[in-house]
Amino acid sequence: MTTLRNILITSALPYANGPIHIGHLVEYIQTDIWARFQKMRGHHCWYVCADDAHGTPIMLRARQEGITPETLIARIAAEHQADFAAFRIGFDNYHSTHSPENQHFSNLIYRRNHDAGHITRRIITQAYDPIEQMFLPDRFIKGECPKCGAANQYGDNCEVCGASYSPAELKNARSAISGAIPEQRESDHYFFQLADFETLLREWTRSGSLQKEVANKLDEWFTTGLQQWDISRDAPYFGFEIPDHPNKFFYVWLDAPIGYLASFQNLCDRTEGLDFEQFWAKDSTAELYHFIGKDIIYFHALFFPAMLHGAGFRVPSAIFAHGFLTVDGQKMSKSRGTFIKARTYLDHLNPEYLRYYFAAKLGSGVDDIDLNLEDFTARVNSDLVGKVVNIASRCSGFIHKHFAGQLAAELAHPTLFAEFIAAGDSIAVAYEQREFNRAVREIMALANRANQYIDEKAPWVIAKQPERQAELQAVCAMGINLFRVLIGYLRPILPGTAADSEAFLRIEPLTWAALATPLLAHEIAPFKPLMVRVDSAQITAMLEESKEDLTAMTTAPTAPVANPHLIRDPIAPAIDYDTFAKTDLRIALIREAKLVAGADKLLQLTLDLGGETRNVFAGIRSAYDPKELEGKLTVMVANLAPRKMRFGISEGMVLAAGPGGKDLFILNPDSGAEPGMKVK
Repeated sequence: MTTLRNILITSALPYANGPIHIGHLVEYIQTDIWARFQKMRGHHCWYVCADDAHGTPIMLRARQEGITPETLIARIAAEHQADFAAFRIGFDNYHSTHSPENQHFSNLIYRRNHDAGHITRRIITQAYDPIEQMFLPDRFIKGECPKCGAANQYGDNCEVCGASYSPAELKNARSAISGAIPEQRESDHYFFQLADFETLLREWTRSGSLQKEVANKLDEWFTTGLQQWDISRDAPYFGFEIPDHPNKFFYVWLDAPIGYLASFQNLCDRTEGLDFEQFWAKDSTAELYHFIGKDIIYFHALFFPAMLHGAGFRVPSAIFAHGFLTVDGQKMSKSRGTFIKARTYLDHLNPEYLRYYFAAKLGSGVDDIDLNLEDFTARVNSDLVGKVVNIASRCSGFIHKHFAGQLAAELAHPTLFAEFIAAGDSIAVAYEQREFNRAVREIMALANRANQYIDEKAPWVIAKQPERQAELQAVCAMGINLFRVLIGYLRPILPGTAADSEAFLRIEPLTWAALATPLLAHEIAPFKPLMVRVDSAQITAMLEESKEDLTAMTTAPTAPVANPHLIRDPIAPAIDYDTFAKTDLRIALIREAKLVAGADKLLQLTLDLGGETRNVFAGIRSAYDPKELEGKLTVMVANLAPRKMRFGISEGMVLAAGPGGKDLFILNPDSGAEPGMKVK
């Protein structure tokens, strides 16, 4: 008999400054599969998460949109939760770091560490934006790399040569917010003494609580010496004010992981019998697991456990890190349309296809995984539609046509059924160890065996022989029972399909233990398609829509340098002068302008270059009635390669400028300009 476990699971908190994309979903799908498996096994398991809702980027974006940060994070939270629900991410609670519970625990953990001597205060010098009147985070300073000279690099590291440095070392530094030259000013800050916990952290990181490769990576921190961690930020800042220190705020990375405690406390307050202390007290025997990306290991495996220990809370049982997502072997790209938002995917494809494909790729390590779209299509069509769902489809028709939906009273081949049930032990171990790819392989091997059985028995042949009706019922009932076991094993991965299958089978939600009892003398419902094949046209449409998102961005305006209410988009990587000089700018006459069906931001323009006509899609719909544009002159990039969009071919790019919205201006040159004239 399995011993019941008390398990609390978290995923890293998505940042409340933008939409969920398929790269994010690797983590939430991985975590959800593991949580659903534990619940299916009968354990007391809770899965909580929240929006990470504080920090400078959120403050600035809200200012840019002319709304409060609270309004912004409420809108993003609704979008995030809708996307997660559509992808069947089964949180038991989804909260926010901008909450009373999180403020309580942030203050409590700070005060306990402060009173124990683990917090110190000292004056530091940092970059200050005199126009914005704020201290600048490293990522909001741009300049030339002090090592290789590359332009437009962030204030903490160079994306060209990989060097790390301080913002003060950056050459020709500018504020990425206002464009001003940063000043160096002093401010008192609060630091967490990470070195106070070196012994604890050395032991914990080598205790088996981390993957081996993660523990090895953390050794670098111990080799160089654990440094003080700056946990404060100066006003203006969207976050929690540090107790007794006006205009000083907790750094977002202090209160973000504390959001796990806050979300669980919020759940406990609404759930009878659920005790916070049982899971978070220092002497807790419950299991606590964090699923995170490999890019935030330091915060979760060093800073967070040290702060928890210093405040009298338990440390995690384990932290499971995963790698990044590539698409077709490359980093996700907006220009190729492979930077795919969750909502864009949902507009075209079944979310469970992606859940299955990720599961088929995910192991227990931190290696990156690749979404190969051709393989994705083939695997979904072959495995899910062709192997698993096809079993129910092939057998149920005979059961309803000949036996009014009634299954046989006995198993035709109990030995084969027993083999399927026995395989559950190995599949369960694979799930438990987060070797989802191995679990999928073993389940699909069983699916192959089930289809082989049906092919061997050939019920379509038996059905033509009236004297073999009992055999027909037995064979098809056996197939239905094998399907039930397969869908049970896949239930953590395909919860929606499993629920539809349970309705078809007319059974209660499947548990792992229930799979061993076959359905006998039981009436099933008429079969309805559980999945349909992926059409390559759906993939193409999804990629094209993702490219359209980029088209809108490329024609969007950049904020004026000194405007304190807007933040500029990140500057693209530098190009040399010869490359820039190849850009051919031409005067064009707008012959015709019209709306584009299905696009909120685009207009379709017919441009006359003085004898040559071009079709161009431009993201300026918010600023112009199409008829107002006809007869006007504009400037276009004439030698831009044609690009296929889902609305047609775009044969260039129109240049526009302004602060945005209705104030987006097509350049109308002096009356001496003529179509086709080159702009220098």
